[in-house]
Parts: sequence; C-alpha cells; structure tokens
Amino acid sequence: MPSLTVENYVKTIALIAAANPPGTAVGTGLIAQALHVSPGTVTGMLKTLSEANLATYAPYEGALLTEAGQRLAMKVIRRHRLLERFLAETLTMTWDEVHEEAEHMEHAASERLIDRIDAFLGYPSVDPHGDPIPRADGSLAAIEAAPLALRQAGERFRVVRVIDQDPAFLRYLSECGLELDAAGEVVANRPESGAIVCTMAGRSVALGLAAAEKVLVSIAAPGRDPDDHEPRAAESRAKRG
Repeated sequence: MPSLTVENYVKTIALIAAANPPGTAVGTGLIAQALHVSPGTVTGMLKTLSEANLATYAPYEGALLTEAGQRLAMKVIRRHRLLERFLAETLTMTWDEVHEEAEHMEHAASERLIDRIDAFLGYPSVDPHGDPIPRADGSLAAIEAAPLALRQAGERFRVVRVIDQDPAFLRYLSECGLELDAAGEVVANRPESGAIVCTMAGRSVALGLAAAEKVLVSIAAPGRDPDDHEPRAAESRAKRG
C-alpha cells in the first residue's frame, strides 16, 4: 500500500500537470512550492517514485507520472473530492472548510468506503469547488468553462469552477456572491484598471482580474437565462430521492 507521502506526491504532480500541455514535465520547484518542502527533498522523493515505476524523472527537467502513477493519483484525487462533497452535503460544511478536512481523511478512507460514498451521493460529477471528480475507472468528465477575466460587457455567465481553494479567497468570493452555480452578468471589463465589474443577484461586484482568472464560468446561450439550470448541490439529493 503506498505511503501517505507517495500519495501526496503523485496527487500533486497530477494536479500541476493538469494545468499544463500534455507531456510537459513538472519541475521540482513547482512541486516543492506546492508541498512546502525543499527542492532537495523533492528530488529525493522523485527518485523513489522513479524506482517504484510511478514516475519518470530527469534532472533539470522534472517528472512525469507513469500509467501506474497516474492511476494512483486519480484514486487519491477521487477520494479527496468525494470526501469534500460528502462533508458539504451531509455536514453542511462550507466550501472554504472542506478542503483541509478532506486532506486529513483522504489517506485513511478505503476504496470500498469511497465507492459507497459515491453511490450515496448519487454519483456527483464535481466537488464543492466545481473540480471534476474522477470516476471509478480514473476517467474525468470535461468541464467547458473559461476564466471570468476573459468575459466581456453584456455577457451573462454561471460560475462552474474555482481553481484556488485558499479558504480566505473562497470566503471573499462568497461575500461577492460568486459561489458555485451563481449567475451574473458582466457590466464592464477594464484591463487598464485591472478589474472586472459584474452584477450578481442585483448588486454590483468589482473583482480584480487576477482573482477573476481563478473563477471559471460558462456563458449562457443567447436568449437563455443563466439561472435556468439545476443547482449541482441539489443534483445528487434528487437522485437519492
């Protein structure tokens, strides 16, 4: 059974790699920053992962997960995101609370328990932050979304994913009304001042473009209200009846 450290490393490599073009090696510096360890510590662990056939490592280039490493990473990510969803739905924990708790729980939960949680929740497709939950076979559903920072005046949108799960940032978004599934309209996009102005639930909200890059949205089809959807929070409850 892989150790907690091994699971953390493969998960981190997979998450960083997902934000880059396929086949791009993940540098030791990025891994060290994400795990809050020294680059030397990362180098030693990458050699261990290479020996276990979980990753390939080349000095000065970085690491790539092997098929076995990718499978393990998807299992850990699946556990984490399903646990987040479970905590949000059954204990009504807020989206800024669930990440840290799931971090503690993800290494102890068995695959049998995770499969039971998945079924209990009605096989949800995303976690409380809109991140896709890997299926039991390790595959991921595609999410069609783009940063709010790229949207233009007059476009109506719905928040579908937030890629920064820092608790303070999530609380700030909640204060702005930019929670998952929230609908709004862009009033103005002002690159010269580094801000985007939106209307959320009838009130004006200004967000810095750096923050708006981390909020992914879908665009409402012409003639369709962005509120015309089934909230994800209710999706799995409906399936459970």
